[in-house]
Amino acid sequence: MITTAAGRWTSRLWLFAGLAFLYLPIVSLVVFSFSDSPVPNVWGGFSLRWYARLVGDADIRRALWLSLQVAAASASGAVVLGLLAAFTLQRFPRFRGRMLFSGMVSAPLVMPEVIVGLSLLLMLVSVQRATGFPERGLLTIWLGHVLVGMAYATVVISARLRDLNPQYEEAAQDLGARPHQVFFLVTLPLISPSLLAAWLLTFTLSLDDVVMSAFLSGPGATTLPLVIFSRARLGLDPAVNALATVVVAVVALCVAGSSYLIARRERRHWLEQQAAARQ
Repeated sequence: MITTAAGRWTSRLWLFAGLAFLYLPIVSLVVFSFSDSPVPNVWGGFSLRWYARLVGDADIRRALWLSLQVAAASASGAVVLGLLAAFTLQRFPRFRGRMLFSGMVSAPLVMPEVIVGLSLLLMLVSVQRATGFPERGLLTIWLGHVLVGMAYATVVISARLRDLNPQYEEAAQDLGARPHQVFFLVTLPLISPSLLAAWLLTFTLSLDDVVMSAFLSGPGATTLPLVIFSRARLGLDPAVNALATVVVAVVALCVAGSSYLIARRERRHWLEQQAAARQ
């Protein structure tokens, strides 16, 4: 009994230590974002000066808007390509070159991002020298993020297609639906949660990317992670703490809102099941 209790307390202690290691730096960052001191890790009294400076920082506003544009566009492109790749792999298990196709789709997951970024840079430079297009900037960043995001989207969507009951599609075909009608009216609504999950995942990966953006960005096309990284190299700026606090607050609100909606939907579903059982 004593050994069991000691093991339970030890596991709780390790869990607490792991959570503290993960979240204490974030908590300290949020706390020092309200400090009046110009030194990021020294408390100098409560102040909102860094938030006011953040609002007036044109470089950060421009970089944030560019990052949101790239993330939204790359997430949309990655989901479309990932859906096509996942549907091909799951609905056509045997075709010539399937192993090569599957390996090429999954390669960005296991290949170092530095290698992917460097290879894309060399290819785009060669294409630009030959045709004069494209110049490094928004388009090239988008291409790189779509390439990486497609691999993640394919994995997420493939998992849902693999677990999808094929009887729904077969029933629609028996009722006279054509293949494209089955896809758009039956398959697509059933896998829509996985599409949303893939979009959010690739959006986050694109918004947070540094390595790929560093290789593919050009003059006038600097994303927010690159701005933060360049400022951190020159010396930590307390305004970056304020920016990170805003990001943490937005993410926390989104997670809390989504959790509330999911819990309410599950409760409504449970109440409907109880009402149906009583009838």
